[in-house]
Amino acid sequence: MICVLMMASGAGWESDAFARLNSAGGVVVLKRCVDVDDLLATASSGQADVAVIGLEAPGLDPSAVSHLRRYAVRPVAVVASAVDDLDVLSRAERLGITALVSTGDLDSLAEVVSTVEDMADTRVRGLDAEAPVEAAPTDENKVIAIWGPGGAPGRTTVAVSVAAEIARRDHKTVLVDADPYGGGVAQQLGILDEVSGLLSAARLAGAGQLGDRFQSTLRLVSGRLGVVTGLPGADRWIEVRATHPESVVDRARDLGHVVPDTGFSLEDDPGGDFGALPARNAMTPAALAAADEVVVVGAADPVGLSRLARGLVDLREITGGAPVRVVVNRMRSTLGWSEREIAGMVEGFSRVSGLHFLPEDRPATDRALVAGRSLLEVGDGQLVRAPAGVVDAVLPGSLAADESRRPGVRRRMVSRR
Repeated sequence: MICVLMMASGAGWESDAFARLNSAGGVVVLKRCVDVDDLLATASSGQADVAVIGLEAPGLDPSAVSHLRRYAVRPVAVVASAVDDLDVLSRAERLGITALVSTGDLDSLAEVVSTVEDMADTRVRGLDAEAPVEAAPTDENKVIAIWGPGGAPGRTTVAVSVAAEIARRDHKTVLVDADPYGGGVAQQLGILDEVSGLLSAARLAGAGQLGDRFQSTLRLVSGRLGVVTGLPGADRWIEVRATHPESVVDRARDLGHVVPDTGFSLEDDPGGDFGALPARNAMTPAALAAADEVVVVGAADPVGLSRLARGLVDLREITGGAPVRVVVNRMRSTLGWSEREIAGMVEGFSRVSGLHFLPEDRPATDRALVAGRSLLEVGDGQLVRAPAGVVDAVLPGSLAADESRRPGVRRRMVSRR
């Protein structure tokens, strides 16, 4: 049985298509969605196989189609018979949809739904052309997502440090501030540009132009490190759909390694299934699901370790098998615990691929924050050197850093590309 979602946004063909699908054997229409947000929320349940959508539906963009594929929902687009063939194919190519059915050939809709093989299927029903297929990009760049539970355990500080360390090793790196509650990457790095890179990227993704103009959303911190700055305020999350960070990460990966700094909440948004608004918390699981490695940050104190243990359990269902490494932040002798004792506490709740400890060094952290620089640029010390161990683990075999090329010995300029 093939379960189908429909989203026509009030187009005249919806009732006819619904009747034809319902009368076909082996096909059942699971839901008629009211808009794109409703479609994406329902697709996330993992119960649907195919989505029959109007090619001209408001809000349908490449990131929405990418979201459908992430949940194994194959898109089939219905196009108006009056639309010029070249225009239809151009829009379908931009969206990445290859299976099309014209309103004048709805008799074939059930067959297409039953046989569509998504990107391998380039047939266009009711039109005398084929939609070109873009080759899937392949590269060796990695996505290293930084996550941690609530309570400010130091997610952003670790994300900035890891990204800066990767860039110091002569790898092109993109740091993405994907915190839906308002990130702090720009403030930590002294980026004063009021234009949010994430909001700019979301608008470009919605218009299908992110691929061509992605670099305009970056702020260049050094020759190897670019930053997509986050939301300028916590109330601006409504402007970013959950699929937009996925598109940003995918595009950034074409340029180099990607370090998304995520939010803390993994909970489902109340009422998110109704599709009235984008789901705020969905941005974080989406970024984590795109990661090749997940670095989880927790504070070394009793409250922080308790939150860390619970967070590791909640994270199991989201990472999709990606290796999970734990960074225990702010280690200090006054706690009375050894690294071995804390390792036993953490590993008792979840299997992790590696465990790293960052010492408490408030003076170095304060110097970095006041200067608007990464920890690597404010001198030397155990905390400054500690992120190198994390990078060694997530990027084994990466180029060793030349001490003479430390970013701290050069004047850094923040510019907009």
